[in-house]
Amino acid sequence: MIALLEIAPGAARAVVMDGDTLLEAHIARADEPLPVGLIAPARLASRSGKLGVVAMASEEAVLLPVPPDWPEGQTRLVEVLRPARPDGARDKQARVAAHDGPARPAPTLVQRLQAAGHRIEILPAHGPDRLADAGWDMAVEEALSGRIDFPGGRLLAAQTPAMLVIDVDGDGDLSRLSEAAARAVAATVRRHGIGGPIVVDFPSLAGRGPRAAVDAILAESLPQPFEKIAMNGFGLVQIIRPRRHLSLIEEVRRPGFAALELLRRAMRLVGPIRLEAPSPVIDWLAARPALIEECERLTGGPLALAANAGAGRGHVQQS
Repeated sequence: MIALLEIAPGAARAVVMDGDTLLEAHIARADEPLPVGLIAPARLASRSGKLGVVAMASEEAVLLPVPPDWPEGQTRLVEVLRPARPDGARDKQARVAAHDGPARPAPTLVQRLQAAGHRIEILPAHGPDRLADAGWDMAVEEALSGRIDFPGGRLLAAQTPAMLVIDVDGDGDLSRLSEAAARAVAATVRRHGIGGPIVVDFPSLAGRGPRAAVDAILAESLPQPFEKIAMNGFGLVQIIRPRRHLSLIEEVRRPGFAALELLRRAMRLVGPIRLEAPSPVIDWLAARPALIEECERLTGGPLALAANAGAGRGHVQQS
Protein backbone atom coordinates (compact mmCIF):
# COMPACT_ATOMS: atom_id res chain seq x y z
CA MET A 1 0.00 0.00 0.00
CA ILE A 2 1.12 3.55 -0.66
CA ALA A 3 0.26 6.54 1.51
CA LEU A 4 0.12 9.90 -0.23
CA LEU A 5 1.08 12.47 2.40
CA GLU A 6 0.56 16.22 2.20
CA ILE A 7 1.86 18.79 4.67
CA ALA A 8 -0.23 21.98 4.69
CA PRO A 9 -0.50 24.93 7.07
CA GLY A 10 -1.88 23.61 10.35
CA ALA A 11 -2.32 19.96 9.41
CA ALA A 12 -0.89 16.91 7.71
CA ARG A 13 -3.19 14.72 5.63
CA ALA A 14 -2.77 11.34 4.01
CA VAL A 15 -4.70 8.86 1.93
CA VAL A 16 -3.76 5.19 1.84
CA MET A 17 -4.28 3.78 -1.62
CA ASP A 18 -4.57 0.33 -3.15
CA GLY A 19 -4.20 1.19 -6.80
CA ASP A 20 -6.97 3.71 -7.47
CA THR A 21 -8.99 2.71 -4.39
CA LEU A 22 -8.88 4.94 -1.31
CA LEU A 23 -8.63 2.68 1.74
CA GLU A 24 -7.94 5.20 4.52
CA ALA A 25 -8.09 8.98 5.00
CA HIS A 26 -6.08 10.60 7.80
CA ILE A 27 -5.62 14.09 9.20
CA ALA A 28 -3.27 15.15 12.00
CA ARG A 29 -3.74 18.71 13.22
CA ALA A 30 -0.78 20.70 14.51
CA ASP A 31 -2.95 22.33 17.21
CA GLU A 32 -3.87 19.05 18.91
CA PRO A 33 -2.87 19.77 22.54
CA LEU A 34 -2.83 16.15 23.69
CA PRO A 35 -2.11 13.89 20.70
CA VAL A 36 -2.33 10.13 21.11
CA GLY A 37 0.99 8.57 22.10
CA LEU A 38 2.34 11.65 23.86
CA ILE A 39 4.16 10.79 27.10
CA ALA A 40 4.52 13.89 29.24
CA PRO A 41 4.33 15.17 32.84
CA ALA A 42 0.88 15.58 34.36
CA ARG A 43 -0.20 16.86 37.78
CA LEU A 44 -2.94 14.94 39.56
CA ALA A 45 -5.55 17.63 40.20
CA SER A 46 -8.20 15.42 41.81
CA ARG A 47 -9.11 11.81 42.35
CA SER A 48 -12.23 9.84 43.19
CA GLY A 49 -11.61 6.15 43.65
CA LYS A 50 -9.87 4.81 40.55
CA LEU A 51 -10.78 7.87 38.48
CA GLY A 52 -8.65 11.01 38.42
CA VAL A 53 -8.25 14.29 36.58
CA VAL A 54 -4.77 15.48 35.60
CA ALA A 55 -3.55 18.84 34.29
CA MET A 56 -1.05 18.79 31.42
CA ALA A 57 -0.20 21.13 28.54
CA SER A 58 -2.82 23.64 29.76
CA GLU A 59 -5.47 20.93 29.35
CA GLU A 60 -7.25 18.51 31.63
CA ALA A 61 -7.47 14.79 30.98
CA VAL A 62 -9.07 11.76 32.61
CA LEU A 63 -6.65 9.38 34.32
CA LEU A 64 -7.90 5.80 34.69
CA PRO A 65 -6.90 4.00 36.78
CA VAL A 66 -5.16 6.24 39.29
CA PRO A 67 -2.18 4.46 40.85
CA PRO A 68 -2.92 4.09 44.58
CA ASP A 69 0.39 5.72 45.54
CA TRP A 70 -0.16 8.86 43.42
CA PRO A 71 -1.27 11.69 45.76
CA GLU A 72 -3.12 14.77 44.60
CA GLY A 73 -0.80 17.60 43.58
CA GLN A 74 2.06 15.32 42.53
CA THR A 75 3.39 15.30 38.97
CA ARG A 76 4.21 12.10 37.12
CA LEU A 77 4.41 10.89 33.53
CA VAL A 78 1.30 9.79 31.67
CA GLU A 79 0.61 8.54 28.14
CA VAL A 80 -2.28 9.90 26.09
CA LEU A 81 -4.43 6.95 25.01
CA ARG A 82 -7.38 8.79 23.50
CA PRO A 83 -7.80 12.40 22.34
CA ALA A 84 -10.41 14.83 23.60
CA ARG A 85 -13.67 14.41 21.71
CA PRO A 86 -15.93 17.43 21.29
CA ASP A 87 -19.36 16.18 20.22
CA GLY A 88 -21.55 19.22 20.81
CA ALA A 89 -23.51 17.60 23.61
CA ARG A 90 -21.03 16.60 26.29
CA ASP A 91 -17.40 17.13 25.37
CA LYS A 92 -15.17 14.29 26.50
CA GLN A 93 -11.70 14.92 27.87
CA ALA A 94 -8.62 13.11 26.67
CA ARG A 95 -7.90 9.78 28.33
CA VAL A 96 -4.46 9.07 29.81
CA ALA A 97 -2.74 6.33 31.77
CA ALA A 98 0.24 6.41 34.12
CA HIS A 99 3.53 5.61 32.37
CA ASP A 100 7.02 4.82 33.63
CA GLY A 101 8.66 6.85 30.86
CA PRO A 102 10.73 8.13 29.31
CA ALA A 103 8.88 11.19 28.08
CA ARG A 104 8.44 11.42 24.29
CA PRO A 105 6.43 13.34 21.72
CA ALA A 106 3.47 11.71 20.04
CA PRO A 107 4.22 9.77 16.84
CA THR A 108 3.80 11.87 13.73
CA LEU A 109 1.40 10.88 10.98
CA VAL A 110 4.39 9.75 8.92
CA GLN A 111 5.57 7.51 11.74
CA ARG A 112 2.09 6.07 12.23
CA LEU A 113 1.77 5.24 8.54
CA GLN A 114 5.25 3.72 8.42
CA ALA A 115 4.47 1.61 11.49
CA ALA A 116 1.43 0.28 9.63
CA GLY A 117 3.72 -0.85 6.82
CA HIS A 118 2.75 1.74 4.20
CA ARG A 119 5.18 3.23 1.70
CA ILE A 120 5.13 7.03 1.97
CA GLU A 121 5.08 9.48 -0.92
CA ILE A 122 5.33 13.15 0.06
CA LEU A 123 3.16 15.35 -2.15
CA PRO A 124 4.39 18.83 -3.14
CA ALA A 125 2.57 21.93 -1.89
CA HIS A 126 2.19 23.24 -5.44
CA GLY A 127 0.97 21.85 -8.71
CA PRO A 128 -1.91 19.42 -9.29
CA ASP A 129 -3.94 18.54 -6.22
CA ARG A 130 -3.13 14.84 -6.11
CA LEU A 131 -4.68 14.41 -2.67
CA ALA A 132 -8.06 15.57 -3.99
CA ASP A 133 -7.62 13.48 -7.13
CA ALA A 134 -7.00 10.42 -4.94
CA GLY A 135 -10.29 10.94 -3.11
CA TRP A 136 -9.63 13.23 -0.14
CA ASP A 137 -12.41 15.66 -1.03
CA MET A 138 -14.80 12.75 -1.60
CA ALA A 139 -14.02 11.34 1.85
CA VAL A 140 -14.54 14.76 3.45
CA GLU A 141 -17.88 15.11 1.66
CA GLU A 142 -18.94 11.69 2.95
CA ALA A 143 -17.95 12.67 6.48
CA LEU A 144 -19.82 15.97 6.32
CA SER A 145 -22.98 14.66 4.70
CA GLY A 146 -23.09 11.25 6.36
CA ARG A 147 -24.09 9.74 3.01
CA ILE A 148 -22.00 6.93 1.53
CA ASP A 149 -23.22 5.51 -1.77
CA PHE A 150 -22.55 1.95 -2.85
CA PRO A 151 -23.88 -0.11 -5.78
CA GLY A 152 -27.59 -0.60 -5.16
CA GLY A 153 -27.97 1.58 -2.10
CA ARG A 154 -26.51 4.02 0.37
CA LEU A 155 -25.42 4.27 3.97
CA LEU A 156 -26.63 7.14 6.13
CA ALA A 157 -24.23 7.71 9.03
CA ALA A 158 -24.96 9.87 12.07
CA GLN A 159 -22.54 10.47 14.96
CA THR A 160 -24.22 10.62 18.37
CA PRO A 161 -22.53 11.27 21.75
CA ALA A 162 -22.75 7.54 22.51
CA MET A 163 -22.08 5.85 19.16
CA LEU A 164 -22.09 6.03 15.39
CA VAL A 165 -25.39 4.92 13.88
CA ILE A 166 -25.51 3.70 10.28
CA ASP A 167 -28.78 3.15 8.43
CA VAL A 168 -28.88 1.03 5.28
CA ASP A 169 -31.11 2.39 2.52
CA GLY A 170 -31.83 0.94 -0.91
CA ASP A 171 -34.19 -1.02 -3.13
CA GLY A 172 -34.37 -4.46 -4.63
CA ASP A 173 -33.65 -7.85 -3.09
CA LEU A 174 -33.05 -7.27 0.61
CA SER A 175 -30.51 -10.08 1.00
CA ARG A 176 -28.32 -8.79 -1.82
CA LEU A 177 -28.76 -5.21 -0.59
CA SER A 178 -27.68 -6.19 2.92
CA GLU A 179 -24.65 -8.11 1.68
CA ALA A 180 -23.50 -5.18 -0.45
CA ALA A 181 -24.16 -2.84 2.47
CA ALA A 182 -22.05 -5.01 4.79
CA ARG A 183 -19.07 -4.61 2.45
CA ALA A 184 -19.73 -0.87 2.27
CA VAL A 185 -19.91 -0.63 6.08
CA ALA A 186 -16.55 -2.38 6.46
CA ALA A 187 -14.95 -0.12 3.84
CA THR A 188 -16.43 2.99 5.47
CA VAL A 189 -15.18 2.01 8.92
CA ARG A 190 -11.65 1.69 7.56
CA ARG A 191 -11.76 4.72 5.26
CA HIS A 192 -12.96 7.06 8.02
CA GLY A 193 -11.02 5.45 10.89
CA ILE A 194 -14.18 4.81 12.91
CA GLY A 195 -13.76 3.45 16.43
CA GLY A 196 -15.95 2.96 19.47
CA PRO A 197 -19.51 1.59 19.35
CA ILE A 198 -21.17 1.33 15.93
CA VAL A 199 -24.77 0.24 15.36
CA VAL A 200 -25.86 -0.69 11.85
CA ASP A 201 -29.54 -0.91 10.95
CA PHE A 202 -29.87 -3.39 8.08
CA PRO A 203 -33.21 -4.34 6.48
CA SER A 204 -35.03 -7.04 8.43
CA LEU A 205 -34.10 -10.38 6.87
CA ALA A 206 -36.26 -13.47 7.17
CA GLY A 207 -34.45 -16.60 8.32
CA ARG A 208 -31.06 -17.24 9.84
CA GLY A 209 -29.32 -17.97 6.54
CA PRO A 210 -29.46 -14.44 5.07
CA ARG A 211 -28.54 -12.92 8.43
CA ALA A 212 -25.61 -15.31 8.81
CA ALA A 213 -24.36 -14.34 5.35
CA VAL A 214 -24.26 -10.67 6.34
CA ASP A 215 -22.52 -11.53 9.61
CA ALA A 216 -19.90 -13.53 7.72
CA ILE A 217 -19.15 -10.65 5.35
CA LEU A 218 -18.72 -8.26 8.27
CA ALA A 219 -16.51 -10.71 10.15
CA GLU A 220 -14.27 -11.11 7.10
CA SER A 221 -14.23 -7.49 5.93
CA LEU A 222 -14.14 -5.27 9.04
CA PRO A 223 -10.67 -3.98 9.98
CA GLN A 224 -9.25 -5.72 13.02
CA PRO A 225 -9.58 -5.61 15.95
CA PHE A 226 -13.31 -5.56 16.63
CA GLU A 227 -16.10 -7.26 18.52
CA LYS A 228 -19.45 -7.87 16.89
CA ILE A 229 -22.86 -9.05 17.96
CA ALA A 230 -24.72 -11.16 15.40
CA MET A 231 -27.60 -9.54 13.53
CA ASN A 232 -30.87 -9.80 15.41
CA GLY A 233 -34.30 -10.35 13.91
CA PHE A 234 -34.80 -6.63 13.41
CA GLY A 235 -31.62 -6.24 11.32
CA LEU A 236 -29.51 -4.54 14.00
CA VAL A 237 -25.80 -5.28 14.31
CA GLN A 238 -23.54 -3.82 17.00
CA ILE A 239 -19.81 -3.45 16.39
CA ILE A 240 -17.23 -2.21 18.87
CA ARG A 241 -13.74 -1.14 17.81
CA PRO A 242 -10.90 0.46 19.77
CA ARG A 243 -11.08 4.25 19.72
CA ARG A 244 -7.56 5.64 19.48
CA HIS A 245 -7.95 8.62 17.16
CA LEU A 246 -10.90 10.73 16.11
CA SER A 247 -12.65 9.46 13.02
CA LEU A 248 -12.84 11.69 9.96
CA ILE A 249 -16.57 12.02 10.70
CA GLU A 250 -15.62 13.57 14.05
CA GLU A 251 -12.70 15.59 12.67
CA VAL A 252 -14.78 17.47 10.09
CA ARG A 253 -17.00 18.80 12.89
CA ARG A 254 -14.17 20.26 14.96
CA PRO A 255 -13.71 24.04 15.02
CA GLY A 256 -11.12 25.06 12.47
CA PHE A 257 -11.50 22.12 10.10
CA ALA A 258 -13.15 24.21 7.37
CA ALA A 259 -10.47 26.89 7.73
CA LEU A 260 -7.65 24.36 7.45
CA GLU A 261 -9.23 22.91 4.32
CA LEU A 262 -9.28 26.38 2.74
CA LEU A 263 -5.60 26.90 3.60
CA ARG A 264 -4.83 23.57 1.93
CA ARG A 265 -6.42 24.84 -1.27
CA ALA A 266 -4.89 28.31 -0.97
CA MET A 267 -1.31 27.07 -0.65
CA ARG A 268 -1.44 25.61 -4.15
CA LEU A 269 -1.88 29.06 -5.73
CA VAL A 270 0.79 31.67 -6.40
CA GLY A 271 0.75 35.35 -5.49
CA PRO A 272 -1.96 37.36 -3.70
CA ILE A 273 -4.87 35.18 -2.51
CA ARG A 274 -8.37 36.12 -1.39
CA LEU A 275 -10.18 33.76 0.92
CA GLU A 276 -13.94 34.19 1.49
CA ALA A 277 -15.86 32.20 4.08
CA PRO A 278 -18.54 32.60 6.76
CA SER A 279 -17.55 34.73 9.75
CA PRO A 280 -16.78 31.83 12.16
CA VAL A 281 -14.22 30.45 9.70
CA ILE A 282 -12.65 33.86 9.08
CA ASP A 283 -12.56 34.65 12.80
CA TRP A 284 -10.84 31.34 13.54
CA LEU A 285 -8.18 32.06 10.94
CA ALA A 286 -7.71 35.70 11.94
CA ALA A 287 -6.96 34.57 15.50
CA ARG A 288 -4.06 32.44 14.18
CA PRO A 289 -1.70 34.74 12.27
CA ALA A 290 1.04 32.11 12.22
CA LEU A 291 -1.08 29.94 9.91
CA ILE A 292 -1.72 32.88 7.61
CA GLU A 293 2.00 33.67 7.50
CA GLU A 294 2.85 30.06 6.72
CA CYS A 295 0.39 30.06 3.83
CA GLU A 296 1.81 33.36 2.55
CA ARG A 297 5.31 31.88 2.54
CA LEU A 298 4.06 29.06 0.32
CA THR A 299 2.16 31.30 -2.10
CA GLY A 300 4.64 34.16 -2.15
CA GLY A 301 1.92 36.77 -1.69
CA PRO A 302 -0.50 38.18 0.90
CA LEU A 303 -3.57 36.26 2.01
CA ALA A 304 -6.68 38.45 2.36
CA LEU A 305 -9.59 37.27 4.51
CA ALA A 306 -13.17 38.29 3.78
CA ALA A 307 -16.27 37.31 5.73
CA ASN A 308 -19.15 36.27 3.49
CA ALA A 309 -22.22 34.59 4.95
CA GLY A 310 -23.15 33.25 1.53
CA ALA A 311 -19.79 31.63 0.81
CA GLY A 312 -20.88 28.16 1.90
CA ARG A 313 -17.77 26.27 2.92
CA GLY A 314 -15.60 29.04 1.51
CA HIS A 315 -13.92 30.17 -1.69
CA VAL A 316 -10.24 30.62 -2.54
CA GLN A 317 -9.11 32.65 -5.52
CA GLN A 318 -6.14 34.60 -6.76
CA SER A 319 -6.54 38.34 -6.25
